[in-house]
Amino acid sequence: MNIHKSAEDYLEMILMLREKKGYARAVDISLSLGVTKPSVSFAMKKLRENGYILVDERNEITLTEKGMEIAKRIYDRHKALTAFLIQLGVDEATAKDDACKIEHDISDETYQAVLRQIKQN
Repeated sequence: MNIHKSAEDYLEMILMLREKKGYARAVDISLSLGVTKPSVSFAMKKLRENGYILVDERNEITLTEKGMEIAKRIYDRHKALTAFLIQLGVDEATAKDDACKIEHDISDETYQAVLRQIKQN
């Protein structure tokens, strides 16, 4: 399950959009991530070829089991790290931005320590 950070971001965004809107389309992903439509098309092609997503006849994107596993892991990390940074006194917007940067690179050991700290507070 070793994929690039950008692929993790795409999978996470698909999950977030499906939770928020009930569906995810390339145009929604483009707007949400601030990337071009051709970039999204290229990424979706690669994610589909590698078995992380499915695209139906309405161009709605769904996560496969393999894609969902990665998306949930990254999204859970994002939410936990955001909460942790807010507990430290960071404003919400900055906490969300910083969590997005940290979520890909943080070690499991450090992440577990963050979770323990969140539970203690």
